[in-house]
Amino acid sequence: MRYAGLSSSGRFATRLATWFALPHKASKYLTYMNPLGYVAPTASIYHSDLRLGANILIGDSVVIYQAENGGPVEIGDQVHILKDTIIETGFGGSLTIASGATINPRCQINAYVAPIKIGCGVQLAPNCALYSYDHGFASGESIRAQPLRTRGGITIGDDAWLGVGVIVLSGVHIGKGAVVGAGSVVTQDIPDEAIAVGNPARVVRMRSNKGVFK
Repeated sequence: MRYAGLSSSGRFATRLATWFALPHKASKYLTYMNPLGYVAPTASIYHSDLRLGANILIGDSVVIYQAENGGPVEIGDQVHILKDTIIETGFGGSLTIASGATINPRCQINAYVAPIKIGCGVQLAPNCALYSYDHGFASGESIRAQPLRTRGGITIGDDAWLGVGVIVLSGVHIGKGAVVGAGSVVTQDIPDEAIAVGNPARVVRMRSNKGVFK
């Protein structure tokens, strides 16, 4: 593993070194066998401005892609990005994932036009989707021909937890320690320590008490 890396030879060294490694989350021990961490041989990385911290895990079939004018992707120390997740930046959008965050399988993170910032220790459950943009759809013109637009970037505070299948739209701030229930669609800010559910997501109570908002 000491010869592992993102180059062709480094990816080949990783494949040889991990031939008998356990799959999926069990491969996390590999992140400590090389200062760079572990990038699965099946991961597809097409990004000229990828900045990796120490002891990171990029799992099987993860895609990190830079579209036209895509900004940087910065991944902090001990971040785990698991199987089949797709990350894209384009048209000035950028992505920062702070240390200790976990992106579970099949998440989609598209930072186009505006930035996405994911805080320390954040947990995204499987199938979450973050989009820092949407699409023009004015009548009388092909939707495909209309420009991308945004209400602003997405920020997810430290230690927040997003349940399975949560969708976060542009211009949203999710506070520190907030919890968003499975299947929710977040269209507006969620305060620190709040628990929010639904489509659109609505705060139902705070973690610090048992009261329910009507």
